[in-house]
Amino acid sequence: MAIKLAAGFSPNYYMLSINEQKVEFAKTISKLTKNANTQTLQKRAFALNYLKQIYQKSFRDIDVSNLKRLVSIQKEYKISNLFDESEYKLKLDSVPVSLAIAQATIESGWGKSRFAKEANNLFGHWTWGGKGLVPLNRDEDKMHKIKIFNSLDDSVNAYALNLNSHPAYAQFRDMRAIYREKGLIYDGLEAAKTMENYSQMGKTYVKQLEKTIKLYDLTKFDF
Repeated sequence: MAIKLAAGFSPNYYMLSINEQKVEFAKTISKLTKNANTQTLQKRAFALNYLKQIYQKSFRDIDVSNLKRLVSIQKEYKISNLFDESEYKLKLDSVPVSLAIAQATIESGWGKSRFAKEANNLFGHWTWGGKGLVPLNRDEDKMHKIKIFNSLDDSVNAYALNLNSHPAYAQFRDMRAIYREKGLIYDGLEAAKTMENYSQMGKTYVKQLEKTIKLYDLTKFDF
């Protein structure tokens, strides 16, 4: 294996042929996204099961430790009402693997961008805190930096949380909920239609996502 999943891309990765890099990159992002989805679904199961217990007990004999965990999830996913089951269902769910691969491909240039190499940043996440890389072409009046992650895992986890919690991706979550309710697979091509807010390119970015997913047959990772 040419890529170390928990510590960024190894030097061996950049010695592979372009086609080999693309295969390894897709496999890696697929694995990390599935890991992130597993964590999200575990939180979802906990939240829904705990809320069910609370309702059955009419809010009596509440387990404090589990309540603290629920509060932590509420804050992490920006849940407005601690006891609103519908909001947990909406925000705690899987991200289409093909969408993650396509966005990481575009944002990091198959893991070969400066941000990917120096910051484990695969999705172009910004930060206004102290820890970050200054973009080389940043305007003088801008203060944002490129967020530094400790690992590729952290970058993918942050990406999944972003799609699951940020107001800009409400349409993404609404469509996902509809597909789940109908028992259908919410693949990357469908999800890409809701990504207009992800980039300043808007609709052009959506078309680029769709083209990338189709060109590399990435929806196979969604099944």
